[in-house]
Amino acid sequence: MRHFWLWLAALGLLGCAGLTPQSRPNPGGQSEPVLFALAMIGAPYRFGGAQLGGFDCSGLSRFVYAQSLGIDLPRSAREQSEWPGRRVSRAQLAPGDLVFFSTHSQSISHVGIYAGEARFIHAPSAGSNVRLQALDDPYWSPRFRFGIRVVGAR
Repeated sequence: MRHFWLWLAALGLLGCAGLTPQSRPNPGGQSEPVLFALAMIGAPYRFGGAQLGGFDCSGLSRFVYAQSLGIDLPRSAREQSEWPGRRVSRAQLAPGDLVFFSTHSQSISHVGIYAGEARFIHAPSAGSNVRLQALDDPYWSPRFRFGIRVVGAR
């Protein structure tokens, strides 16, 4: 029942997020993590956070995948980037894929959840909230490295 209410709240946010009907996630399908992530928009950033009181980037993706699909992702962005799913390029991204960035060096240091239409959901940094952001953002675009399809082909 808890999942139903989160799913319902996320559906309401889809209109706010501006996703077109063609790009909206398929409820109950491979894109269910997007619905849960959309429901987390506005949650505060909290270093080490992995629950409703606040999230860091990898805590958000870990929480979303555990709640939506029962998948236990590793704790850090770097460890999640080593998940045995299929690596995908930016052009191959599908809603629900994890997207990885290098923000401090060449190593992976940030993760988000691809929402479709070149946007991703993430917990960016201290003092901010979980948000929907464009992959074309001048900060994030050059730092994008790859995506990972966590579960099966879409």
